[in-house]
Amino acid sequence: VQLQASGGGLVQPGGSLRLSCAASGTIFRINDMTWYRQAPGKQRDLVAGITTGGSTDYNDSVKGRFTISRDNAENTVYLQMNSLKPEDTGVYYCNAGLKRSRWTPVEAYWGQGTQVTVSS
Repeated sequence: VQLQASGGGLVQPGGSLRLSCAASGTIFRINDMTWYRQAPGKQRDLVAGITTGGSTDYNDSVKGRFTISRDNAENTVYLQMNSLKPEDTGVYYCNAGLKRSRWTPVEAYWGQGTQVTVSS
């Protein structure tokens, strides 16, 4: 199983980016999917999460600006980021809890990270 994240880049303050993370391989079911970010010299923090049924939750710092969504048919999670601020800069990682078969436990998988830089 692999999680492939994409969509990062350099954007000016106030701009927008859309991150994608696609899971591939032998997958029976994906449970919760989340986005984390890690700023230089800081710990990795939860940004947003979404359940299989579409319930969402956000870090207070991104509420009203970021939207997490998923396409269950494509095993993909998205993060739409609007009104970006310099403090949103960091490496963004996707995470998914998934079962590789009916009989295996839920395991956590991480994507490789995608850099987001907000700067003028």
